[in-house]
Order: sequence, then structure tokens, then C-alpha cells
Amino acid sequence: MALDDRLERIVARSDELQALMSSGEVQGEEFVRASREFAELEPVVSSILAYRRAESAHKDAQAMLDDPEMRELAQGEIMEIEGQLEGLHQQVRLALLPRDEADERSAILEIRPAAGGDEAALFAAELFGAYKRFSDLHGWRFEVMEYDESDLSGLREGVATVSGRSVFARLKYESGVHRVQRVPATESQGRIHTSTVTVAIMPEAEEVDVAIDEGDLRIDVYRASGAGGQHVNKTESAVRITHMPSGIVVAMQEEKSQHKNKAKAMKILRARLYEMQRAQAHASRAADRKSQVGTGDRSERIRTYNFPQGRVTDHRINLTLHKIDRVMLGEFDEIVDALTQEEQTALLAAEGLN
Repeated sequence: MALDDRLERIVARSDELQALMSSGEVQGEEFVRASREFAELEPVVSSILAYRRAESAHKDAQAMLDDPEMRELAQGEIMEIEGQLEGLHQQVRLALLPRDEADERSAILEIRPAAGGDEAALFAAELFGAYKRFSDLHGWRFEVMEYDESDLSGLREGVATVSGRSVFARLKYESGVHRVQRVPATESQGRIHTSTVTVAIMPEAEEVDVAIDEGDLRIDVYRASGAGGQHVNKTESAVRITHMPSGIVVAMQEEKSQHKNKAKAMKILRARLYEMQRAQAHASRAADRKSQVGTGDRSERIRTYNFPQGRVTDHRINLTLHKIDRVMLGEFDEIVDALTQEEQTALLAAEGLN
């Protein structure tokens, strides 16, 4: 279907829904469905109408070129409008792309050291802090759910909820293996070591998103251990939940209360199950997703932080920034913007909108 025809249909459908809701002929669930569809179309229609107004103004200005007294004014207007048209056209095309319902959600961040021993644990802690600063820069709430500190102030496992508008849309590209190359503080020979850390970003899930049968859960309680759990060692406050059908295991000991630890563990379990459902639903599009900016698989190497050279390289889009200090201070936006643009370009091509 031609783009103009597609736009015409969207505007016509929006007008139809608006008339239907105003008529009083629909009520209850039918009215709710119509309202929801109208709300989804509204931003698309707004972009279409803005583009059409600019097109109309462009035609009017061109018509004024035949008038010698108006020609100079018309030429100035045409240049200004043409500068707006491409941006408005792109806005329309982006509004037509399939929307990921999870983009508007908050997210759960999980970070764990992979290869590299103490150095991997140290970098995991630094990366956890970088995401905390990134969240602060955006005005999001960063709530630590689990922080298992290792020797030398490293991190064995870090879990946090990042709450705010469109958090998942901005963080979702961070899932994967992050590689660090630098001379560890414990290295006496000055040799550069390579270590890796895994990052997982999952959209926060509500109870209505995932049905969890209590009969499918095995819940174990035990005394917390390690530096993070010394204050609760006298009671069995730590909780381990095993979801038998999927084999997913979530353990939580951050809180002194068994009830709070269980609630946190259930929140993480729900997010992992929701992400599993999303992966299965998108399995048929796996090849397309791999050709874009990655699968979101935490086993995929996505980025290298090379401290001796002061650079950060995202391997999915071959982007290199020589500002590693700024990135580690939480300034990820330049990378996220580039990844978002790459993904949008691929989706526009797949939808025939390029």
C-alpha cells in the first residue's frame, strides 16, 4: 500500500472512532476498545496533520512566486518550510513503526562479572555505578534490590529497578557482554588484562502480564551469608524461589525481612518470565533483529571499554567514542541515540517506509 493511502486510512479511522465515541452508540467494553485504539492513533494522526499543513503552506508559497512583489517573501518561506518538511516526514514514518509496548515501562537491571576474576567484579561495580549516574541524569529512580559485594569492593551480583518514563526504551540496548581492557590495580607488571561483565535489561512486569501458579514454585528460606547479609545471619530471612516449569531461580537476601525478600524475588521472577514470553513471541523475527542492533541476548558481546586508549566501542554499529571518562560518569546518551537511530532505520526498511 502506498504511503499516502496508508496515511489517509489512518486519519479516516481516527475520525470514525471519534464520531463513534461521540455518538453515544457504544458503551462498556466496546467504548473502552474504541478509546484505546483512538489514543494509539492520536500521535500518528497529529504527525500526519502537521506534515499536511506544511505541505499545504509549501504549495501556497510556491504559488506566490509568480507575483513579483511577493517573490522574495515566498522564497524565504519556501526555504523555511522545506527545512521543516523532511523532519516532519521522518516523524510521520517513525510514528507508523510497530510499537514495543514495553518501551514505556520501567526496567530491571542485572549485572554480573563473567570472565576475569577480581578485575571483572571490580568493573561490574563500576558499571553498576555508571548506570546509577545515567539514571540520575534522566531523573529516574534507581532502587538497589540486591548488591552482593565481593573482595576488593567488587560486585558479585547487582540488581536494581530503574523507574521512570520510557526507561526500557533507553536501556534495552545495554543487554549483553561488556568487555573491559585495562591494567588491573593488582597487576604489578603493568600488563593489560581483558575481563567481561554481563548486563541484562528486562522490562518491569505487572501481575496481569504473567500468570504465576503458586504450585509451580519451590520456595526455600535460609540464613543470609557474606558481607551483604551479616545483619540477618541470625534469622532465616533470605529467600530462594525456583520456578519449576522454566527452571528460573531467583535468590534475594538484601532485606532483613523474609517477606520483603520474597516480594523482591517475585518481582524479578515476573520480569524474567515476561522477557521469556517476549522472546518467544518475537522468535519469528529473530533473523531481522540480529541484522539490526543485536538480539538483546546477554551472551552477545556488544561493547568494549579500553582504558589505555580512552575509548568505548560499540561493536553492533561500529561506533567509537574517545571519552571513556564521560561514559563511566553515566553519559551514555550518545551511544543510546546512535543505537536507536540504527534500529529505526532497519525497521523503516523492513516496513517499506524508507
